[in-house]
Amino acid sequence: MGMEHPVQSNTIVDVLEKILDKGVVVAGDITVGIADVELLTIKIRLIVASVDKAKEIGMDWWENDPYLSSKAADNNTKVLEEENKKLQERLESLEKKLDTNRLNQAETN
Repeated sequence: MGMEHPVQSNTIVDVLEKILDKGVVVAGDITVGIADVELLTIKIRLIVASVDKAKEIGMDWWENDPYLSSKAADNNTKVLEEENKKLQERLESLEKKLDTNRLNQAETN
């Protein structure tokens, strides 16, 4: 009678599921230099995780990026519209003051 050994088989799907569930961080630095003089340093930080895991650890930058989220783009548009309205009101106020000053100067001359 032969002895049976349990065989654990990890398919790419199993590995990917585990990576997305737990998350993986890859970090590295690239330094470019000539004659022991450092010219450029690039720090690379990469995280591979599911969206749920990323949100769980506090990463949600894509929700606030107007290029990646229509909701963020709408919020950005509203902010710009409000800023534009305030600037127009300020400009009108300054133009009125300028007109008043011109009239006062004309009366004194």
